[in-house]
Amino acid sequence: MQLNGMRSYLVKMICLIQRVTKGKVEVEQKTVGEISAGLVVLTAFQPNDNIDSITKMTHKLLNYRLFSDENDKMNLNVKQVKGELLLVPQFTLAANTKSGLRPSFSSSASPAVATLLFDQFVEHCRQQHPSIQTGKFGADMQVSLTNDGPVTFWLEV
Repeated sequence: MQLNGMRSYLVKMICLIQRVTKGKVEVEQKTVGEISAGLVVLTAFQPNDNIDSITKMTHKLLNYRLFSDENDKMNLNVKQVKGELLLVPQFTLAANTKSGLRPSFSSSASPAVATLLFDQFVEHCRQQHPSIQTGKFGADMQVSLTNDGPVTFWLEV
């Protein structure tokens, strides 16, 4: 679709991925997910997301090359380095911040839909990678991590 000469598209599933040496999620002062070296993945869903979005994002996430090889080039993925994943639901990533001074969450999937999508995303990742931890959907989470690099990427499908 063209809009005033610019290409416009509907953004779908979002993951903000951070290469870490460690990461942890706490809820009510209790650890609910913790990893050593790997990726902390903050995840948001939008209303049009579905199993196709999840399948594409899982493939991209698990195969994205952001770990260094023997020549110090980012040529290895999380599976190749046997890294861990900490998947954290974060609906605020889907906020509309284009106007005003307060974010709008009208572009985020509803909590009921996003909960189902997050659960499917976790299951999809677990089927393809053995070391998965998660945050808790809808909870007030404290997320801590040590970003390695720092290396951070925004993924969309």
